[in-house]
Amino acid sequence: MIAAAEAVANVAVIVLLVAGTGFFVVGTVGVLRFPDLPTRLHAVAKADSLGLGLVTVGLVVHAVIDGGGLGVAAKLVLIWLLALLGTATNSHLLAVAPGEEWEDEPEDAP
Repeated sequence: MIAAAEAVANVAVIVLLVAGTGFFVVGTVGVLRFPDLPTRLHAVAKADSLGLGLVTVGLVVHAVIDGGGLGVAAKLVLIWLLALLGTATNSHLLAVAPGEEWEDEPEDAP
């Protein structure tokens, strides 16, 4: 019975890692295909954050079933939270960069 539970957990890990990698690929395609900075930021921030979250959950499950313990899982979650904070900060700083003009702003805007 334990072997069956491990097999199910391993399949879940593989599914999570593949899904996370898929979101990374979609975010990269969005960065390459979208025309302007706000849409590119949206693509990379949303898709990569979700992709990293899925990869992190997969690695946490793998660490727990492989005997790595909760310390490894806590470190992985901390890395994910710091990456989320960095992505949000980076996107905000790029979105409000001085001198950047958006296409939807009126011509007479200050």
